[in-house]
Amino acid sequence: MDVGDDAYFEEAKVSKPAHRFDEGLLQAPTSVLSRRIPMVFTEGDTVRTAVRAMQAEHRGVVLISEDGTRQTPLIGIFTERDVLLRVVERGVDPSTICLREVMVKSPESLPHTAPVASVLNKMSVGGFRHVPIVDNRGRPVFVVAMRDVVEYLVDSFPTQVLNLPPEDGPDRYRTRDGA
Repeated sequence: MDVGDDAYFEEAKVSKPAHRFDEGLLQAPTSVLSRRIPMVFTEGDTVRTAVRAMQAEHRGVVLISEDGTRQTPLIGIFTERDVLLRVVERGVDPSTICLREVMVKSPESLPHTAPVASVLNKMSVGGFRHVPIVDNRGRPVFVVAMRDVVEYLVDSFPTQVLNLPPEDGPDRYRTRDGA
């Protein structure tokens, strides 16, 4: 049976084992996820400046506040997806265009008291790969990346994830850089 066959997907639905997560995993605060200090810029900074910082820090997102610090409320977000869809696709020069022209204004965010379940909801329903976490005054505290959620789940189920047989292990599909 070929992976592209509809029968393959039907069989996968039927034979997929039911997994049970401990409710505590989903109700844990977002603080259990990675808490890297976010990179924050002003809306007047250039796309090139933001992208270079993203590359240097191996991050897929920068946040935007009025003064470029975490001391003022979040006003925007700029992600690697925005680079592709709002910069490259439009053919604009990243050294001359400001973040205000291509950032997502007033991005959805979660309070620092939100549970992991809320992050998963935002990512699933909203299609986000990054969710800003803010304090009670709307100032950026940290950003949760999809990678942080995956690492949290792997840490929660190390035996089930890290002890896979070689044919299902991490080296099986290592043919591309990234992705």
